[in-house]
Amino acid sequence: MEGFRITNGLFFIVLVVMATLVADATPLVDKAKDAATSVGDKAKDAATAVGDKVSGAVSGAVPGGPKASCDVKVLGAKGDGKTDDCAAFAKAWTDVCAAGGTLIVPKGEYLVGSLELKGPCKGPVTLELNGNLKAPATVAATKPHAGWIEIDNVCDFTLKGNNAILDGQGALAWKVNDCAKTGKCNSLPINIRLTGLTNSKIMGITSTNSKLFHMNIINCKNLTLENIGIDAPAESLNTDGIHIGRSNGVNLIGAKIRTGDDCVSIGDGTENLLIENVECGPGHGISIGSLGLYPNEQPVKGVTVRKCLIKNTDNGVRIKTWPGSPPGIASNIIFEDITMDNVSTPVLIDQEYCPHGKCKAGVPSQVKLSDVTIKNIKGTSATKVAVKLMCSKGCPCTNIALADINLVHNGKEGPAVSACSNIKPVLSGKLVPEACTEVAKPGP
Repeated sequence: MEGFRITNGLFFIVLVVMATLVADATPLVDKAKDAATSVGDKAKDAATAVGDKVSGAVSGAVPGGPKASCDVKVLGAKGDGKTDDCAAFAKAWTDVCAAGGTLIVPKGEYLVGSLELKGPCKGPVTLELNGNLKAPATVAATKPHAGWIEIDNVCDFTLKGNNAILDGQGALAWKVNDCAKTGKCNSLPINIRLTGLTNSKIMGITSTNSKLFHMNIINCKNLTLENIGIDAPAESLNTDGIHIGRSNGVNLIGAKIRTGDDCVSIGDGTENLLIENVECGPGHGISIGSLGLYPNEQPVKGVTVRKCLIKNTDNGVRIKTWPGSPPGIASNIIFEDITMDNVSTPVLIDQEYCPHGKCKAGVPSQVKLSDVTIKNIKGTSATKVAVKLMCSKGCPCTNIALADINLVHNGKEGPAVSACSNIKPVLSGKLVPEACTEVAKPGP
């Protein structure tokens, strides 16, 4: 029994010694692990940094986040106004569209034959223009209604123009762009075509000298345009400033438009459109239509044009539909707080619109116009007929309201007059000229 106790005591002493040794060794093991982890992390960081530098050199992407930021000059664009930089733009768009991010165009002048910036994209995309874009001056036919710059099927898109100029170099095209004679003007490129944009914004750009329309907006939803410039001489044929069709929730806020056709034209299917603080002229004014040229056109509903200046134009605000048209609708339209300066026919409803004599003259238009308010229109008329309301005899206008009109004409023909047909407008406020004192007739 005594020997057993001695052995047991020795065993206990051994256990205590071993425990002490293990405890002393634990910090050493932990330090070794920490050292290994630190070395591994540094190796990973170094590898990541190398990878980012390689990626940035190849794609123009800036490290530091999942979204791409691509600079077209890093990707090979020259920006010298002579070299076609399309390839660099296409590569940059592919990169930012794949992840969302920003396509950066530094200062310079970029010659691009055509650009197709198409979605859908994986995240919001911003195109930041610090330089100008220039199209080839040569006249080359394209597919009908094609754009020189096309932005298509993108959500949450922002174009920050920073006063960039998009020059279509259209002077040569205007000489061969007479639609009435050639019938081929639609084969020329539109400067900027925006198709299928949703929750997007375009700001701070100027389209100049487009070969056809400057800007065409089709099938867009919740699109805002701010600080837009359109610049072309009066002799630039068929260069509508901004055309909007089959779109819902477009806001055009602040624009200066000089061109050879309508400053703004509004096509079928346009709903909930706001046009505000637009300066128009030279040009053909701000127009709804023409409507009724094609079958199955969609209704135009909810258009407001306000706080605009229209100067030295062929028309002011107008609604135009073709005679002999299929049925259609244009309703809930407001023209208000608009100043006219030397405008031929400042207020015009023309349901016998027949340019070049190519229409079913004498056959009534079937486009129904209703709930139109024309309010607080003032200024000077370049022609004697300052207000002309010529509605369809087969589908008369209803609920057309005139309020607070003050338009004067100082020409040799005498003071301004108001001419009407197939309409009984709702009148309020002071009206100069007095409403509907003459019968409206087709023609200028």
